[in-house]
Amino acid sequence: MKQKLAVLLALAGAFFAGTRAYAHHSLAATYYADKEVTLDGKIEQILLRNPHSFLQIDAPDEAGVMQRWSLEWRSSGQLGQQGIKRDTLVVGDEVVITMNPSRTPGDHRGALKTLHRKSDGFGWGTKPGETID
Repeated sequence: MKQKLAVLLALAGAFFAGTRAYAHHSLAATYYADKEVTLDGKIEQILLRNPHSFLQIDAPDEAGVMQRWSLEWRSSGQLGQQGIKRDTLVVGDEVVITMNPSRTPGDHRGALKTLHRKSDGFGWGTKPGETID
């Protein structure tokens, strides 16, 4: 009886581990890797977390209308290794970013490629290993 229970628990664990891995999306399936958009805007929110961090900025779209853009970034651990800490960027910083846009039409999302803060020239995404895969 204990053997059957152990096998059943092992199978259940493998099933749940597999569904978790399957749930993680492909950036290439979500964003256009061959397209790049540049935005000039202001940081409104910074979420450093795992498995992906996010940066929210307000910037105009192609028609000049202000939009809130959600930019997917690396994990907080990877960003920490690249010099991005919780106090590196602050809400209100004016930035110029490049991103790969979402494949969903009209969606104001992207995969962050580079970031430059206007006030002091701080940059991210220009050194090897600093771009999102």
